[in-house]
Amino acid sequence: MSPTAAKQAEQLRLDGNTYFKKGFYGAAIDAYTGAITFTWTKVEEDCRRAIQLDKNSVKGHYMLGLALLERKEYAAGVKELEKAFDIERGANSKSDMVEEIWQELAKVKYMVWERESTKRSWELQSLKEFCEIAVREKHLFDSCEHEGFLDEVSKSNSEQLEALDRVFRTVAEADLPTDIPDYLCCKITLDIFRDPVIAPSGLTYEREVILDHLEKVGKFDPITREPLYLDQLVPNLAIKEAVEAFLDQHGWAYKMD
Repeated sequence: MSPTAAKQAEQLRLDGNTYFKKGFYGAAIDAYTGAITFTWTKVEEDCRRAIQLDKNSVKGHYMLGLALLERKEYAAGVKELEKAFDIERGANSKSDMVEEIWQELAKVKYMVWERESTKRSWELQSLKEFCEIAVREKHLFDSCEHEGFLDEVSKSNSEQLEALDRVFRTVAEADLPTDIPDYLCCKITLDIFRDPVIAPSGLTYEREVILDHLEKVGKFDPITREPLYLDQLVPNLAIKEAVEAFLDQHGWAYKMD
C-alpha cells in the first residue's frame, strides 16, 4: 500500500477512536469500517499491479484472494487463492505459505458449503411440507370419493407419506458428514490429501509429510521400510483428482479440526 493510502486508512481509524470516546458509536463504526474497506481496496489495487508485472506472484494472488473475500466475492477470491496455492506448491512444496494458503482455502470453502447447505436444508424442508399437505389433501378428496374403501385409502395415504419421507431423507443425507474414504487420506497424517505423491511401493503420501520424513528420519518408506529417495516420488494425479471431486461434492470435508 502506498504511504498516502496508509495515512488515509490510519486517519479513518483515529477518527473512529475519537468518535468512540465521545459516544458517537454509529459514526465510530462507520469510520472503522471505512478504514478496513479502504485498506483492502488498496491491497487489491496493489496486488493487481504486482500480478501484471509477474503473473506468478504468489503473494500477489494470495493477498488479492483475501481482499476479494473481504468484499464477499467468494468465487473470485477462491480462484486467486487456488492460483497462489498451485504456484507455491510447484515452486516449494515445503513452504509454510503452502499450508497458510490451504488453511484460508479450506476455511472459505467450508463457509460457502455451510451457507449453501443451510439454504438447501431450508428449501428441502419447505418442499417436503408442501408435498405432505398435497398428499393429505388428496387423502381427504379420496375419502369423500370412495367412502366404502376408507381403510384402503388410509393405507395408501400412509404409504405415500412414508415414501415421501424416505425420498427427502435420502436427499438430505448428501449434506451429512461421514467418514472420508481411507484411500483419500494420507497413511501418516490420516488427513485428506492436498498434494499426494506415490512411492515405488505403491503407497501414496502427502508430499510435505513424506519429504519431511526423508529429511529428518531417513531415506526409507515409512510403511514398508524399503529404501526411498526424493526423485522416486511421483505426483499421484488420479488421487488428486479423486480428492478434488470428493471435496466438490462434500464441502463439509474442508472443515479443519
